[in-house]
Amino acid sequence: MKIVFLDRSTLGEDISIEKFNTLGEVISYDVTSPQETLNRIKNADVIVTNKVVISKEMMQQSQLKLICVAATGMNNIDLEYAKEAHIEVKNVAGYSTNSVAQLTFSLVLKFMQHLDFYDNYVKAGNWQKSPIFTNIDKPFHELEGKHWGIIGLGTIGQKVAAIAQAFDCKVSYYSTSGFNTNTRYEQKSLEELLSSCDIISVHAPLNEKTLNLLNQNNLHYLKPKAIVINVGRGGIINEADLAKFVDNNEIYVGMDVASKEPLEENSPLVSIQHKERFILTPHIAWASIEARERLVEGIYANIVNFFKIS
Repeated sequence: MKIVFLDRSTLGEDISIEKFNTLGEVISYDVTSPQETLNRIKNADVIVTNKVVISKEMMQQSQLKLICVAATGMNNIDLEYAKEAHIEVKNVAGYSTNSVAQLTFSLVLKFMQHLDFYDNYVKAGNWQKSPIFTNIDKPFHELEGKHWGIIGLGTIGQKVAAIAQAFDCKVSYYSTSGFNTNTRYEQKSLEELLSSCDIISVHAPLNEKTLNLLNQNNLHYLKPKAIVINVGRGGIINEADLAKFVDNNEIYVGMDVASKEPLEENSPLVSIQHKERFILTPHIAWASIEARERLVEGIYANIVNFFKIS
């Protein structure tokens, strides 16, 4: 069996893939460009890809039996043709739930607690000169009693909801599919959610219903000083509209995703002037060490189960 990793660097060098050598020949590429993909997969039995696109034309010229997606989303694979060609496609679900929820709260608490301000206050030697024991020049709030709205109440959304409740937040949600009937939390329309919540976090997939879901036509519903977190997909919030809105309104936005990744140099997000209101991390929410270890274990299990290796 020949196993080819197409974008090994996305797993991190701190995560070992040595165990795959027990299954057959393993070839590992840190990154693979569109021009290199076909040549690298055409003689493989199994490929492992995170973001490398696998098209119908590529599959037609290969001998692939199994495509392992090193992620949950599989939009980089032509699934319709894979099914037609009897090429199995396996993802790994649920591996990153805790990791994504953790970054969600890290972003919220960074805005609420103003730790950077107080850390810099001490490191600049100001506390040592203070006539009183404390400093509250940057007022902060508690999460208790805040209204937390969730866009996309799937596995990750439910995890965030449970943690928010542990902080004694009031939780409600907007169903992007329209089919969620979860009765544990109050379901609201999008406009109701935006206008009533102090904190809003996005945990939805990107599809025809969620593309540009938040835009200039509804961002104005947000409460003053609202915190908006997007750890779902970049295209869910229109970036040009968001950049303009952040500069003209006191809201706070934390994002871990962008519509084009890596971030384009001319992205509207780069030109936001009120940078104290905006945090952008480079798509790391999924990537705790534990999550990546679970991901690799899931990929390994998918290969073993597909080939019925004992």
